[in-house]
Amino acid sequence: MPLNRRKFLKKSAVTGAGVALAGAAAAPAAEAAEATKGPRPAKRYSLTVMGTTDLHGNIFNWDYFKDAEYTDAKGNAKGLARISTLVDQVRAEKGRRNTLLIDAGDTIQGTPLTYYYAKVDPITAPGGPVHPMAQAMNAIGYDAVALGNHEFNYGIETLRKFEEQCDFPLLGANALDAKTLKPAFPPYFIKKFHVEGVPPVKVAVLGLTNPGIAIWDKAYVQGKMTFPGLEEQAAKWVPKLRSMGADVVVVSAHSGSSGTSSYGDQLPYIENSSALVAQKVPGIDAILVGHAHTEIAELKVTNEQTGKTVILSEPLAYAERLSLFDIELVFAKGRWTVESVAATVRDSKTVADDPEITKLLQDEHDLVVAYVNQVVGTATETLTTVDARYKDAPIIDLITKVQEDVVKAALAGTEYASLPVIAQASPFSRTSEIPAGNVTIRDLSSLYVYDNTLVAKLMTGAQLKAYLEYSAGYFVQTAAGAAVDVEKLTNAGGRPDYNYDYVSGLSYDIDIAQAAGSRIKNLTYNGAALDDAQQFVFAVNNYRANGGGAFPHVASAQELWSESIEIRTRIAEWVTAKGVLDPKEFASVDWKLTRDGTPVF
Repeated sequence: MPLNRRKFLKKSAVTGAGVALAGAAAAPAAEAAEATKGPRPAKRYSLTVMGTTDLHGNIFNWDYFKDAEYTDAKGNAKGLARISTLVDQVRAEKGRRNTLLIDAGDTIQGTPLTYYYAKVDPITAPGGPVHPMAQAMNAIGYDAVALGNHEFNYGIETLRKFEEQCDFPLLGANALDAKTLKPAFPPYFIKKFHVEGVPPVKVAVLGLTNPGIAIWDKAYVQGKMTFPGLEEQAAKWVPKLRSMGADVVVVSAHSGSSGTSSYGDQLPYIENSSALVAQKVPGIDAILVGHAHTEIAELKVTNEQTGKTVILSEPLAYAERLSLFDIELVFAKGRWTVESVAATVRDSKTVADDPEITKLLQDEHDLVVAYVNQVVGTATETLTTVDARYKDAPIIDLITKVQEDVVKAALAGTEYASLPVIAQASPFSRTSEIPAGNVTIRDLSSLYVYDNTLVAKLMTGAQLKAYLEYSAGYFVQTAAGAAVDVEKLTNAGGRPDYNYDYVSGLSYDIDIAQAAGSRIKNLTYNGAALDDAQQFVFAVNNYRANGGGAFPHVASAQELWSESIEIRTRIAEWVTAKGVLDPKEFASVDWKLTRDGTPVF
């Protein structure tokens, strides 16, 4: 947080304490006067806490990958410019002095706009630009923002620079310095809301982030920061906030509500634990939920210790929704008490962009549009991901080919140079397309939407078979005679597309008539049955290498090499160097779906 912001908060706290002391000195006289008048009506106050989450660099209702206004099948609209209009509406309705605006994280990663200001024209450069997300959120008037896991994707230096540029604190009560185990960021934010004739309403916002950061961004945070569980840290901080006089405690948590984890048993903490926090930790009134990219208008959770209801809300990601917590308080017996909390969401598609935000950031937007539309090569045919999740698609083979080539070059001259290199890749998008003809940066970026980097791991044939069996659990078991509906064939158990992997260089069938764990058939390397003891260099993205998705063996496998250049950038470099993108150079049919040995397609 900027120095002047810290001074402001400190000054406000001191002023507030002075007001409280003056009120205490006058109390006896006031009580004597009141005694002759009899009881008076309780004082009431209405507070509205607004919340966004998982903005992922979306300021405008624009799809940089399609070079067009954003649209989806449900007619959603996105972007902070829309949120700004919604926020203005709420402030006009409720009175700005009766509102608070917070966010639950994942702010500075996710679009070419955020990539550009992290890597192409980085905010960390001497005299560098102010991050567009900081500009927009400062202009809208955010009060506090919790850290998301993607805040760490570009390293701590970039995150700290972003923090410095924000007029609001970045909160992370469970983001601790690895050496001192003290918070590396402000744990909480407190704001007073003044009500005539009575003490102010004191609202505390506790920020919690995701323990999975320790795995997903291990390269940046290992030895520097540690991330204990949300429930553990909430149990520590909520009583402190209450003892400091907080009348309302709101948690902004970059953690979903489902109670699931995508990193298996590698950490003793649950990734999506917001509902558990509400259930286990007393003293919380509301939780703004993030991370899961789902829409929850209102979820009621009963606290086990107090029996009180805690209200949770998660607005849809990318600034498509704004959550509202309407909190009613009553002042009686010398203190404020929360009487009720109700949550709703407002929809960005119902309003237009705020012209002030548009004017503020139009230049940055135009610059990035020009950047992503640079032509870097030509394609001999159209490549698409439309059916890539259930058929071996050449467009995914492009990713594995690039990864193989980069790793082979990196290991040349080392003791591992003679080992075969294979690679994994996931069908991240169902709509990505590289058209025949000119190929631009945005075409290639849409193929690899994450800022993952490349790692080389040492794996055996037996480990790779287990890896493939786990990956094949992505498919819904389908009997040999049953009809095949491709819309219901994948995502078994709710597994997302990015947690299904192709593996290049091996040949195999996935028999979806069999139970998960027994599906990999005819697994060969170089035309012969795969030798369990054969060693391979496995080119894998850092998310998977660090345990993301809980794939077996890979996280504990020996690391041979890694780099900080994004795989997306490596793809663009590869295509630029080739000039022509021809599937004959990279496409191969390595796998197919079968049922009892018969191909599905």
